[in-house]
Parts: sequence; structure tokens; C-alpha cells
Amino acid sequence: MASREEIDPDALLDLSIFPLPNAVLLSGGLMPLHVFEARYREMTRDCLDGSRLMAVARLRPGYEAAYAGRPAVYPACGLGRIIASEELADGRFLLVLRGLARVHIERELPARASYRQVHARVLDDDQTDRPEAARAGHARLLELCDRLSLVLDRGGDELRALCRECSSPGGCADAIAAALIMDLGERQRLLETLDPVERLERTAAHVGRLLCQLAPCAGRAVN
Repeated sequence: MASREEIDPDALLDLSIFPLPNAVLLSGGLMPLHVFEARYREMTRDCLDGSRLMAVARLRPGYEAAYAGRPAVYPACGLGRIIASEELADGRFLLVLRGLARVHIERELPARASYRQVHARVLDDDQTDRPEAARAGHARLLELCDRLSLVLDRGGDELRALCRECSSPGGCADAIAAALIMDLGERQRLLETLDPVERLERTAAHVGRLLCQLAPCAGRAVN
């Protein structure tokens, strides 16, 4: 998980957003992107020349009618840093973003470029008034992921390592959710959930369901 020191607060005053219908960037996750629209090529060049930060904002339903303009997005977004980029011969980009934090769009700025920019603030997502529950939930998630790693055809070692890369309970929940939860609605709900205990519970429930699907006998003791 990235530290908050990596986030330049000035970059949040005019943060570039990449509105997408089918993507939710969670903290600690990696997201590959293929950038082909002219406005987002311009955005990518400006980001690479600057802070390398951008937010992935999920488009609200009904965006199609106004896609070329400024259709509504969910105000909770995933802030990411470009950690790898390749510009293709025709001007398209291949990018990899690493999720750094949750941000909330305070307001959208008047157009100064072909792409959209916002004033955003980082959301505090690591505090809970249930520290004992957070520790217990963290331990439970580690246990479930270890059990899941044993029944996966591949990637088990990587899953165990991922679980232990994050020292904070909430950060662990985010990293595991980013890797294992594909449903966009659930990813958006997790993005909007600030209490780490709730994120641990939701992510552990998902891992438990995967265990039951892949190894019914091993999954009997999940609940």
C-alpha cells in the first residue's frame, strides 16, 4: 500500500479524472489502461509531465447520452499513480496505475483542457472506533486467503505475499479486494466504505464464497 506522503496535495486542486463505465480503482490495486481518445491522450501526456496522478471515476448509469461531454460520475474515486507507460506509434498509450487512496470530488473545475479536472480531497479510510474488531477481521482475512491459496491452480504464493505486504487492516482488505473482487457494484461499494472493519468483513465474505466454490469441503468451516 502506498503511503500518503506520495500524494502531492497541490495535485488534488486540479486533479485529472479518467471517467470510465466499467472500472473502479481500489487502493493497493493495479489497473492496466488503454488510452485512445484524443482528450485522454492529452490528459496522459500532461499527467506524465506532472505529478503522474489521476483519478479513475466511474460513470453513473445513463452516461451514454452525454459521453462526449461531462456525464455524471460517482464522487468517490480511486486515486492512482502512473507506474508504467508506453506511447504507441499512433499516439495511443498503454498505462498501469497503482491505486493510492480514496478521494472525494469536491467540485468539477471549468474546462481548461479537453479533459476533465476536479478539486478533490483524500478520504480518511484507516480509522475505526473498533480496533479489536479490525485486528480480528485482519487475522480472519489472512486465514481465509491462506486457505484459498492452497486450492488455487496458480497464484497461491502471490496471494499469500499480497496479504502480508500491507501492515494496516484496511490496506490489506483493499489489496485483496482489488485482486479478487471483479463485480463493479461491489468494488464501488467498497470504494465508498471508509470503515476498515466493514471492508474486512465484506472482503472476507467474498474470499469465503470463493473457497466454497473451489473447494466445498474446505469451505464448510468458513462461517
